[in-house]
Amino acid sequence: MTARAFGFRLWALGLASVLLSSALGFAQINMPDPSLINGRALPAPELAPGTITVRVVREAIGNNIVGQDVRLTVGGATRTAKTDDEGRAEFSGLSSGADARAEVTVDGETIASDPLTVPATGGLRVILVSGLQAASARAKEQAAADAASPPVKGVVVLGPNSRVALEFQDDTLRVFYILDVLNNARARVDIGGPLIIDLPRGAGGAAVIQGSSPSATVSGDRLTVTGPFAPGVTSVQVGFTLAHDGPDLELQQTWPVALEQLTVAAEKIGALSIASPQFSTVGEIKSGDGTPFLLASGAALPAGSTLTLQLSGLPSHSALPRQVALALALAIIGAGAWLSYKPRPGGPSKAKLASRRDELLADLAAIEKRRRRGESSGRDAQRQPELLAELEGIYGELDEVRPGPRGGGEDVAA
Repeated sequence: MTARAFGFRLWALGLASVLLSSALGFAQINMPDPSLINGRALPAPELAPGTITVRVVREAIGNNIVGQDVRLTVGGATRTAKTDDEGRAEFSGLSSGADARAEVTVDGETIASDPLTVPATGGLRVILVSGLQAASARAKEQAAADAASPPVKGVVVLGPNSRVALEFQDDTLRVFYILDVLNNARARVDIGGPLIIDLPRGAGGAAVIQGSSPSATVSGDRLTVTGPFAPGVTSVQVGFTLAHDGPDLELQQTWPVALEQLTVAAEKIGALSIASPQFSTVGEIKSGDGTPFLLASGAALPAGSTLTLQLSGLPSHSALPRQVALALALAIIGAGAWLSYKPRPGGPSKAKLASRRDELLADLAAIEKRRRRGESSGRDAQRQPELLAELEGIYGELDEVRPGPRGGGEDVAA
């Protein structure tokens, strides 16, 4: 399984977790990066139709600028309003469908919004952030200084935005760990070695997902994050599959470091339900595309604790037909081997052909096992027909011989 495949619906899972935290009050979500929302309009259905509010802050959300003149240009005409105690300037009575743009000048720096369109219902909220370039430059200088200084002994935790997410594709259960490895110190931290997380029993095809820190790697069912850890968040995202033959499954995950907030999101398929003795709340909500999710949370878990998650009502199909088909195929192959007697004159010896046949059968069996565990790769798909073709040729060699005098009939009287 590739990392790209695991990124299939990660955005929806992230959105669902944010909705979970805001709608059900499960966790405090860290403030977003100001540069990601600067100048972008957010729908505000609670505002009166034809209303746009513009909030002005310095470098960070919450650092409001009061009494600042804000300009809004609508249809070629410019209106001006001052920000209030919350840093907001309000413009009302705007024509539905009109094009607009907000602008402000702070300490000689002019910040403009993206192009806006006045909605037919509700209003828009816009944030303009001053001093982003200066803040970014200071952050780079601080990061360089931190990188140059020796690390200190300390600990990391899995921050409150960390979460476990589950989804289904082709009846395959995919599990995602979206982890914020959080260092609350002001210097790099050495935790005494790498952070190692052993994935649950039965995990297959584990892969680090694009967007993770390059210090995160996966080998088999072990996730390793090498240190030292920089101040702030080291993002780690890993996906894997869990095989299930029935409607019920138990997932157990031990966390080597403390988890500050337990959050689990599961795509709601059919009668799926999730439960855990560590959950305090379970709810259901829909993502932006209408996909329903089961969303659950619990209190912080100390280092070394094990999350136990029970899933019931899983979509599943009986493995019996596939097992019967495999058994029949192996029986046919075995019958062909039993009927063989000796090699074609001048060809490889019967012993060599039989040995090669056994090797190919073992390779086919290994490919089938990987497929059943959800670990098959493109190489397996390419290799399987090659193995079958070679087996066909070997059985052809063995089957050409019929019982008769040994040695090709030499020294036999006419």
